[in-house]
Amino acid sequence: MGIIRSLIVLALLISSCLSASNLTESEGKSSCKASLGGASLSEVHQALILQFSSNENCTWTVERPENKSVRIIFSYYQLDVDGSCENENIKVFDGASTTGPLLGKVCSKNDNVPVFESSSNKLTFQVVTDAARIQRSIFLFYYFFSPGTFIPNCGGYLDSLEGSFTSPNYPQSHPELAYCVWHIQVEKGYKIKLNFKEIFLEIDEHCRFDFVAVYDGPSTDSGLIGQVCGRTKPSFESSSDSLTVVLSTDYANSYRGFSASYSSVYTENINTTSLTCSSDKMRVIISKSYLESLHYNEANLQLNDPMCRPLVSNVVEFSIPLDGCGTIKKTEDHSITYTNIVTLTQAPAAEVITRWKHLQIIVKCEMEHNSTVEMLYITEDDVIQNHNGLGKYNTSMALYESSAFEKPILQSPYYVDLNQTLFVQVSVHTSDPGLVVFLDTCRASPTSDLAPPTYDLIRSGCIQDETCKVYPLTRHHGRFEFNAFKFLRHLGSVYLQCKILICDSREHQSRCHQGCVSRRKRDLSSYKWKADTVIGPIRLKRDRSGSGSSGFQRQLPVEETQNQPFNSLHLLSFTVLALNVVVVVTIIVRHLVNRRTEYKYQKLQDC
Repeated sequence: MGIIRSLIVLALLISSCLSASNLTESEGKSSCKASLGGASLSEVHQALILQFSSNENCTWTVERPENKSVRIIFSYYQLDVDGSCENENIKVFDGASTTGPLLGKVCSKNDNVPVFESSSNKLTFQVVTDAARIQRSIFLFYYFFSPGTFIPNCGGYLDSLEGSFTSPNYPQSHPELAYCVWHIQVEKGYKIKLNFKEIFLEIDEHCRFDFVAVYDGPSTDSGLIGQVCGRTKPSFESSSDSLTVVLSTDYANSYRGFSASYSSVYTENINTTSLTCSSDKMRVIISKSYLESLHYNEANLQLNDPMCRPLVSNVVEFSIPLDGCGTIKKTEDHSITYTNIVTLTQAPAAEVITRWKHLQIIVKCEMEHNSTVEMLYITEDDVIQNHNGLGKYNTSMALYESSAFEKPILQSPYYVDLNQTLFVQVSVHTSDPGLVVFLDTCRASPTSDLAPPTYDLIRSGCIQDETCKVYPLTRHHGRFEFNAFKFLRHLGSVYLQCKILICDSREHQSRCHQGCVSRRKRDLSSYKWKADTVIGPIRLKRDRSGSGSSGFQRQLPVEETQNQPFNSLHLLSFTVLALNVVVVVTIIVRHLVNRRTEYKYQKLQDC
């Protein structure tokens, strides 16, 4: 009976601990002192409202025995606005304690919605407040997820001058526990106008549960323009040529999501004309005031192919493909040039005389050495103006799911198993179909700056790793595969860098068609068409066999079991029965707590 009494007491203690650890919003406002300096959180997903006073130091550890990662989102917080980030902050660590790697720090000076992800199933966050006698509030929610989980249409890269995108499943209900990031990048000299045709998310004054966040720049570290939710149709405008849009959803109340479109507006001040060369087109911008000073308008402009018309907004813009609109391509030595002519004429062809100036803008782009040299000639009655500039090849590198190279992997970091086959594609984005990409050198490093130690997969077109396989030359793409590995005495991250060569596919004597060259000829050492691309990090998944909660139980040999006295067997059976009672009681208490939590999720009061 003493054993049963002890087990019943143990069951009550476990139930009490479960109630204390479920610090969800249904419990109201939980303080650091109420939770005895912090708690161990182990729910699959959980939302918390935490309130703090002065001079507090609290630590929570989120942990679950499954082989998953943790994502934690601080969607709303009020800290001391006059305090320093050193004295009052939230620190997030990768692992089960504050001695793990620091993932980041949050304070009142942050201009974003902080989101952190662990590399394993443990994450720790610490809240420290200063001496100011004010009330602080923090709303956060966390959940566990599988790093390889793929949600269709959840984020991506948009690089055209205009486009549209929607939340996953739109106009149906958006998925739960989604975190999608769209990066919008337009050409230099433009800014972005973003219009939401519809946003239909959970309504909350502070947008703590489901929200869309818009950042003025290329990443979520850029300045936050707005955080919106509910039912609305907002518009945003970037200050530069990039914009980042985030959709974050929690585990309850899914609605339609959103539908958005964007356009680009040219912002640079030009008095006459400007030229930008890229690997897929030549872009000519002509000032309207310049045309008016010559008594012209956009109707008087034409290219070599008069069917190609300009886009007219606050400026007149010709977007000239390298393989169309009458563009002339010329290959010689180690350079490729593309030429077209913008002609301005006022007089009808039948007239004998004219008092209007005859103007030609000769557009010429020369591609060389990881860049394009831009030259623009304007002939105005024998007056020639020259404009020069520099650009780079538009290249990218991505991991793919299979050797079909159909579905790029958008997750970053990308978690893999040791010795898993990885498929890599390096691409040049160009409208010229006559170019091929050659993989000259590809190497790996444990750091993003590609510092030593490094490991060569391909060098001078020659395979250096026994698991590496290079695919045949394919238009605009260089492809290879290899098996995942890790660097000894380093964290499990791997970054890849590839140096590529871009050649004319018809030049069969070019470096691209020579393949592996162990010792290059001298005239090839200064080859012009080069570009560098980097991708990463690639991280190893958590070693499942190394988990302390593997479920393995040591068993006695059969002979030893048979030799135990009857009383020992009786006591063992009785103990097992009592433990089953404890488990049943614990499950019932936990179920009641969860039901109360779910019911009160809608009743959350504002902090």
